[in-house]
Amino acid sequence: MRDDPAVVDLVRRARAGDAAAWDGIVERYAALVWSVCRRYGLTGSDADDVGGSVWLRLVEHLDTLREPAALPGWLASTTQRECLHLLRARKRQVPVDDAQLGAEPYGAEEPAGPDSALLVRERRHALRVAFGELPVRCRRLLGMLFADPPASYAEIGDALGIPVGAIGPNRGRCLDRLRRSPALAALELTRPGGP
Repeated sequence: MRDDPAVVDLVRRARAGDAAAWDGIVERYAALVWSVCRRYGLTGSDADDVGGSVWLRLVEHLDTLREPAALPGWLASTTQRECLHLLRARKRQVPVDDAQLGAEPYGAEEPAGPDSALLVRERRHALRVAFGELPVRCRRLLGMLFADPPASYAEIGDALGIPVGAIGPNRGRCLDRLRRSPALAALELTRPGGP
């Protein structure tokens, strides 16, 4: 399995920016990521969060993956680390009643009911699609900026080969491009009160 030429080809093409290869990697290994999440007892939004983090890590590290055929093992171990990170963070959280804070609960403007979970999943899916449409450089930049913990500007500059002063403007352009994605625009049209 470690010498699977199909995996090596997908990694090589994804490194070159082939969006179809990225889709192929996600399609081929999404079940692996979700199965590791289930082993750690994560489902729903927690598994989605871990999955998103794993795919962002892959965007960040695909170019430095020494053995392309080892991708499944890399994905499994990265998923395990992300699951453990989420579980440790959850232990450190102290639940607080929103009424104690004197604020509306997060997402209070969203309709409650059986459709709310579906809306959340649709939004997450649209964001993943839009993120996947970005150029590799934007995906790497945003991935590093929104990592937990985020990389410093110096680390980002070194990793991407751009001056620290150019990171903010590049981030702005990448986020603008993300906002203009047809996947996100289609989602906005389906929202109540949308354009």
